[in-house]
Amino acid sequence: MSSMSDAIEAVSQRLDNFFSSQYRKAGETGPEGADFVRATAASVHGGKRLRARFCLTGWRAVAEVAGRGSTPDDAAVAAAASLEVFHAAALVHDDLIDNSDTRRGHPAAHRALEAHHRGRGWAGDAAAFGRSAAILGGDLLVAWSDDLLEEGLLRARPEDAAVARAEYGRMRRGVTIGQFLDIAEESAFVTEDDERHAERALRVASLKSARYSVEQPLRIGAALAGASDAQLDALGAFGHPIGMAFQLRDDVLGVFGDAEVTGKPSGDDLREGKRTVLIAYTREGLAPADRPRFDALIGDPTLHADQIAALQRTIVETGALERVEELISSYTAEADRALATAHLGEAAVAELEELARAATARAA
Repeated sequence: MSSMSDAIEAVSQRLDNFFSSQYRKAGETGPEGADFVRATAASVHGGKRLRARFCLTGWRAVAEVAGRGSTPDDAAVAAAASLEVFHAAALVHDDLIDNSDTRRGHPAAHRALEAHHRGRGWAGDAAAFGRSAAILGGDLLVAWSDDLLEEGLLRARPEDAAVARAEYGRMRRGVTIGQFLDIAEESAFVTEDDERHAERALRVASLKSARYSVEQPLRIGAALAGASDAQLDALGAFGHPIGMAFQLRDDVLGVFGDAEVTGKPSGDDLREGKRTVLIAYTREGLAPADRPRFDALIGDPTLHADQIAALQRTIVETGALERVEELISSYTAEADRALATAHLGEAAVAELEELARAATARAA
């Protein structure tokens, strides 16, 4: 296994083997349990495998200079697979919180489970069933992510496993708190001074996305390769700003993205009321008297296409989009500087730079 595509194929195979095992065990729970397990596992299908890629590249960045080669070992592959399952759990819960109907061009988990209820002709409220089942499905995915991680850590050196486990725990706690702060901000923004909105939105982006999407996966992979504190710090100093730029790009796509490319309706973040940096900058560019009218539209689930287009124009005309693009460029430059003098494998560093470009200049 000499390329990233080979490594990602190993992650996919690890996931397939794991889920096959779960399907066999689920058969003992009856047809309802087996259907639930299969529906939950389906949440892991698709996606860019971004977190797995950063984890494996973090491993290679350290392993190459330590003379351990460039082929990720079993512990790194298992950790990368666990990150993808944890990400799926976060998406299931996120879609439920946001009441999103679609994910990656398909029905969100709670909508798919709602349809399952209807298709079986079961009694009761199908939508309520779908929501309840999705909560449990997300919880099951978190448990599976732990199972995969621990399987891999059994094959790592105990001291490396301890560092990786601590990083993983920090990631789990951070993203959960970040998700809460995200939903809290949709209500709490009215009690905060306008000039603090962007700062608070950046705090959410750091916890909810930047650390768990890029920084922690890098550090987990590097830890399993026996990284020094200096190497972990360098990868963290690269990963956090790239993660921030990644989330800011996500915010832009949530407002301006092409639905056929992103798999979600254009302007969905506006309907959901996301209080992102893009929204904070827009409010800063509006006259104080115009902000209440803008606020009344953000978070209205019934926004039609003309209203979305008008809000998009406002975001552009206030200079908010340009400011966010400049911030993305600033974070990317900060990340580049972090790797300039780091003691890491040259091939892996080049791969990190390529991953960073893909994460921050994407269309989906």
